[in-house]
Order: sequence, then C-alpha cells, then structure tokens
Amino acid sequence: MVSANVFKRFEIKYMLTRQQKLELMKAMEGHMKLDGYGRTVIRNIYYDTPDHMLIRTSLEKPVYKEKLRLRAYTNTNREDNIYVELKKKYEGIVYKRRIVMPEGMATDWLGGDIKRPFNSQIAREIDYTKNFYKDLRPACFLSYEREAYEATDGEDIRLTLDENIKGRDYDLSLTKGIYGTDITGSDQTLMEIKVPGAIPMWMIRFLSDNNIRKTSFSKYGTYYKQQMQSGDLGGRIYA
Repeated sequence: MVSANVFKRFEIKYMLTRQQKLELMKAMEGHMKLDGYGRTVIRNIYYDTPDHMLIRTSLEKPVYKEKLRLRAYTNTNREDNIYVELKKKYEGIVYKRRIVMPEGMATDWLGGDIKRPFNSQIAREIDYTKNFYKDLRPACFLSYEREAYEATDGEDIRLTLDENIKGRDYDLSLTKGIYGTDITGSDQTLMEIKVPGAIPMWMIRFLSDNNIRKTSFSKYGTYYKQQMQSGDLGGRIYA
C-alpha cells in the first residue's frame, strides 16, 4: 500500500510564449520523449498555517524553505492512492520526499484525526513538519495540465510543461473537481528543467536563441499574491 520516493535536483523555471513552446518542440526532437506520466492534469493541496507563514516565508526567498502538499494525477476518491510530499529547497537544490497512501488516510493524518499510519523515515519527517508548524491546514488547491518529458539517452534529465494553472482557497480536497482562478494567461507555458547538475548544451542553445531567461515563478506564491492584491484571500478550509 505504501511506497516512497526521494529526489534531489536543481529545478529551473522559464515562462514560454506559445511560439517559444513550438520552437521548444522542435529543439527537443531526438533529445526528449514523453515519460511514463505523459500528459496529465495534476491536482495539489498545499498546507499552510492560518496566517500563511509557509508561503510568506517562501516569497522572501530564504536560503531554506519547505512546502507540504498532497498530489494526485487522476480523479480521486478517499480510497485512491495519492502522494504526500515534503518539498524542501536549500541553496538552490530541491529535495523532494514523498510517500503514497490512500487519500482518506492522508487527509486524516495531516488533519490530526489519526496518528502517523506507519513508521518510515519519510513519514517521520512529514510528521515532524506537521507537528512543528502545529496548525497546518489545507490552504490552496492548485491544478494544471502537464506534459512530462525524459531524456532519450537515459540521462537523469526531466522537463515539464505546465499550462492552464488554476487555484482556489475553498473546496480544498483532491476529491473535488478542477476549477478556480486562472493564474497564468492562455499564451503562457511554465517550463521546468529538472537536472542533477548542468543543463545540456542543446537546451542552452535553445534558451539563448530564443532569448529565454529563468524565472522564480511559484504557482502557490503567485496565487497567494494575486488573492492578497484583490482582497479575495478567504483562508477557508474544508471540514
């Protein structure tokens, strides 16, 4: 029932226009292919304190920051397996540790209704984070359409393209549908390059030829800032 994953890598983000995405598709030929996930709609629930301490800290760009979230790749009910993810970033390196369990078990655990359901290093780390912040609760639902690619030569290089990014601070459950406020425009694609070290030369040439520069875009952070500016940050949670 339970499995675990650990990732350590650089994650570099770029915002592409529709035309730049078309140029990227040409540049990737022979270098990248759709991975096992392929094209999916990703659903996330981000946990935060009532005063949004985690995302406020993250937006200050500290040396160290962390996020706790639930993630699903398909329509989900309480019996379906999802990921519980603890994502940390230290000096530009992303460390992601995640475990798989049924959605109902995950929400009950993080909500404090049940104790840690099993004993593993990652589960203990997640439990520590949950207890350290004391009052973590669902704060933001984020969804987006993703295309995920891997290197054709077996190198540990991944590339993702995210579009139609939406967020909401109500109906905070992975068992609900996909709806909310648009965070990006229809002409925008968020590209993330995930590498353990250097970016491959063909990608460097593509970025240079198309005058594309990296960005610090955060999905949850962008939604939070938009809602703060509009005065619509509800801070609601589900029962």
